[in-house]
Amino acid sequence: MGVLTGRGLEDMFGTLLRKRLRMDTLKKIHAHIVKFSLSQSSFLVTKMVDICLHNEETIYASFLFKQLLQPNIFLYNAIIRAYTRSQLYLSTIDVYKQMLRDPQAEDLIFPDEFTFPFVIRSCGGLLRLDLGKQVHGHVLKFGLKSNTVIENSLLNMYIKCEDLGGAHKFFEEMPERDMISWNALITGHFKLGQGRRAKAIFDEMPDKTIVSWTTMISGYTRLGHYTEALDIFWRMQMVGFRPDWISLVAVLPACAQLGALELGKWIHFYAEKSGLLQRTCLGNALIEMYAKCGSMEEARQLFDKMPNKDVISWSTMIGALANHGKAREAIELFKEMERAKVEPNEITFVGILSACAHAGFLDEGLRYFDSLRKEYGIEPTIEHYGCLVDLLGRMGGLDRALKLIKSMPMKPDSKIWGSLLSSCRTHNNLEIAVIAMEKLLELEPEDTGNYVLLSNIYAKLGKWEGVSSMRKLIRSKRMKKTPGCSLIEVNNVVQEFLSGDNSKPFVKDVYQTLELLALHQSCSDDSDVTLIGEENTTFF
Repeated sequence: MGVLTGRGLEDMFGTLLRKRLRMDTLKKIHAHIVKFSLSQSSFLVTKMVDICLHNEETIYASFLFKQLLQPNIFLYNAIIRAYTRSQLYLSTIDVYKQMLRDPQAEDLIFPDEFTFPFVIRSCGGLLRLDLGKQVHGHVLKFGLKSNTVIENSLLNMYIKCEDLGGAHKFFEEMPERDMISWNALITGHFKLGQGRRAKAIFDEMPDKTIVSWTTMISGYTRLGHYTEALDIFWRMQMVGFRPDWISLVAVLPACAQLGALELGKWIHFYAEKSGLLQRTCLGNALIEMYAKCGSMEEARQLFDKMPNKDVISWSTMIGALANHGKAREAIELFKEMERAKVEPNEITFVGILSACAHAGFLDEGLRYFDSLRKEYGIEPTIEHYGCLVDLLGRMGGLDRALKLIKSMPMKPDSKIWGSLLSSCRTHNNLEIAVIAMEKLLELEPEDTGNYVLLSNIYAKLGKWEGVSSMRKLIRSKRMKKTPGCSLIEVNNVVQEFLSGDNSKPFVKDVYQTLELLALHQSCSDDSDVTLIGEENTTFF
């Protein structure tokens, strides 16, 4: 039997180091590598670092890298990749600097096309535009500007650092722009709330893909431009693109916010027919859409049919039941979730606490709030405190609610003080209402609703001087109440109506129909009065 040479041993261990290895197996192989004096092999250490990355064991990868005296470019790239994917961006930059000026390297090591994308991504992750520009200079210095992957990484870096001027300048200078380049620029403008500019770039885009259309839908939805999101969704289909599960997930929040139930039902039918409902996230989005459109029966049926429910599925359904006043059902579903061994998260508890608040289940609400830390190790967030304040306020425990607010580990926001003020109106507590109002004046001084609410409390208690002072304050600040609006879906088109808005082309028809309905109602009421009079006459 022949004796293996150093190179032969390297090849033997190399075949053993497959990416799918578990960490315990890797450590055993590593021990043998050290035993055979191969711990300084860049080839083997690179393979081990890649296995660590696959197992999300960055600490061990870092240990392996630091043991090597003279890493080569492949090992540098492997550890840079591992640090970046683990979001250890500062470590990526440190290793990059080490590579550029490694005093122990026999030969100079230059970054290549596999180095720069991750280093640039780390600069963007750190929001360090200055570092990103330096690395951009290095790209030019090493002659790699024409690499599309590197160019897109640089474009993304400028966008992440919110330097859209630099991003546009770089975009214009790019010799080749692919789909990723265009979509990145569109996303950047949506990120800064510039929907019109994003739309203009989209219209200029030469070869649109399903990803491009989905980027527009997602962008409009994030900005709250739901009607535009639906319009893009329809246009996408008109030009021949079939929606995929990602585009459906992107458009469903717009359906939910606009109450576009018919379109939501069509999406459900299309997803089922296309075999897309196996995606849990799509099922979750459909449940939320049905719930926000008031179709709780459809939401529950879909939930019950889902083969693979995750924590978001359970949390969405619990929250939906809570918002529709079905507190007992929400609590029962939470218990069912526990029996199914699904670990609840922060959002789950927001739903269950909200259910207790709406139904006035004080004891259950307090017990669930306490279980956050004790049973599940979840630190209560401001949303959890808000639910508990709402619950205490609804049940008349205003002093207790105020004490809880003052003991919160975070600063109370306007929603919490607004909830307390609303409870003060219900229970006629002027003293705590004034405290809540003082805080709301600091947080949102221009919100007319708060002044109106306090004015109503004064009126309810017969304190007309207070009412007068609130009205004078509103007039002196020249505040205007945001007009109310309503939405209706007709023939898959959502129409929005603002209070006092006569700009719609069909507004005369709407008013004529309303007048006819009012006249019909008036006639019905008069008829009822006459009949009652006739009965009384006959009776006497």
